[in-house]
Amino acid sequence: MLPRVFCSGLASSVLIAGLAACAVGPQFKRPEAPAATDYGVASSPQQTVSVEGPAGDSQRFVAGLDIAGQWWTLFQSPKLTRLVEDALRANPNMAEAEAALRQAHELTSAQRAGFFPTVQASFSAQRAKNASGTIAPPTVLVDPVYALYTPQLSLSYAPDVFGATRRAVEAARAQEEASRFQLEAAYVTLSSNVVVTVVQEASLRGQIAATGRLLQLQHDLTENMRRRRALGTASELDLLQQQSAEAQTAATLPPLQKQLGQTRDALTALLGRLPSNEPQETFELSDLTLPTELPVSLPSRLVAQRPDVRQAEENLHAASAQVGVALAAMLPQFTISANTGSAALEIGRLFSPYTGFWSAGASLSQTLFDGGALLHRRRAADAALDAAAAQYRAAVILACQNVADTLRALQADADALKASSEADRAARVTLELAQLQYKLGAISFVAVMNAEESYQQAEVALVQARANRYSDTAGLFQSLGGGWWNRPGEALDEQPRSTVR
Repeated sequence: MLPRVFCSGLASSVLIAGLAACAVGPQFKRPEAPAATDYGVASSPQQTVSVEGPAGDSQRFVAGLDIAGQWWTLFQSPKLTRLVEDALRANPNMAEAEAALRQAHELTSAQRAGFFPTVQASFSAQRAKNASGTIAPPTVLVDPVYALYTPQLSLSYAPDVFGATRRAVEAARAQEEASRFQLEAAYVTLSSNVVVTVVQEASLRGQIAATGRLLQLQHDLTENMRRRRALGTASELDLLQQQSAEAQTAATLPPLQKQLGQTRDALTALLGRLPSNEPQETFELSDLTLPTELPVSLPSRLVAQRPDVRQAEENLHAASAQVGVALAAMLPQFTISANTGSAALEIGRLFSPYTGFWSAGASLSQTLFDGGALLHRRRAADAALDAAAAQYRAAVILACQNVADTLRALQADADALKASSEADRAARVTLELAQLQYKLGAISFVAVMNAEESYQQAEVALVQARANRYSDTAGLFQSLGGGWWNRPGEALDEQPRSTVR
């Protein structure tokens, strides 16, 4: 028969091992993906209308089409590709996100150290004098002044009986993953902002050119009206009205020039440069090619592609693990400790016989009263979990809304471009007829200039319509996640993960 002490120790060991096999708190599971099969635009056509002229190609929406890691190359502009790559290398927001990820990784490694015991080495040297008349009789202590040297090793270990350490490591790893997706979100946002800013610059240059031509026409009309006024064929009121029209057209040019300058400043900042180091590249809409095949991911796949949704998911994971940490803090705490070393009055006698010492022990503690602090921390962790779950749902809704808004915008942009193109074509034909009639002497030169003024106004609207198609196309790639998983070293993880890693 085994000794009773041995049996008791064995039973205790089995009990502790059994307790160590569990971890208190909820077991995290990835939220269910949305069951929706579309974004509320299923009744819309699968492709946009086509229009003759630049940026007028029909865009086809391809369900399930994957997104390239460098989707901006689809615009077929080497200058644009170069600027995006420069921004990804030099933008300080990218550097900040990368540093935050490294920090989160190191904090996870530091948290994982809780699985191991802590061993510390120390050495102390002390010079002291005893009160020989009261502490030690002269017959025992000849010299009351002495030195004491003590080297020692200390070991302490807190067994992870209820899984508090595992939950803390789980929370840290989830936060590390959240930082990784924050980096991916910065990547997607920055690349999209560069593309949209370039499109805005190109649009403003086109509007400024059309407005400049319109202003010149207005000026010519004013001069013509001034000559007619001198000849008596036009009234002073006619001249004043034309001067007012020219002034109104001139007033629209400075705001466009200001927007262009600010857009160039914004592009320079995205490249991680000061305003004095503006890029040499300039852009016109003719430098860009409109992508004709556009991806449309199902909502169930979108939640795995969007970095902001994945970040919200990892925040939910971390909040779930923190509930386990708060629960484990309410349970008994186990600690194992040990010390060993040597103490001698002379350094040369250290580790000699009779100078060594050691101690070993274990402790168990349970909080009996703390004013309800642990209970309230547990309730706070539960509330944080509820908040994280609500934030995740909000992120999913926002992601689907972004895609739906962009799909509707792309269809509306094509329709608007068609209408603007038809208006521009009609204005051009009207101008050509007016020029022909003027040559035949049927109408005055003022009528010709009025027709050309209408044509230039239609040109401004056409430039804006074309730019909207480019911008919203970039917006679609961004709203679908930006293809970060197709970059080297990245992968789209769609498999559920267990709580304990």
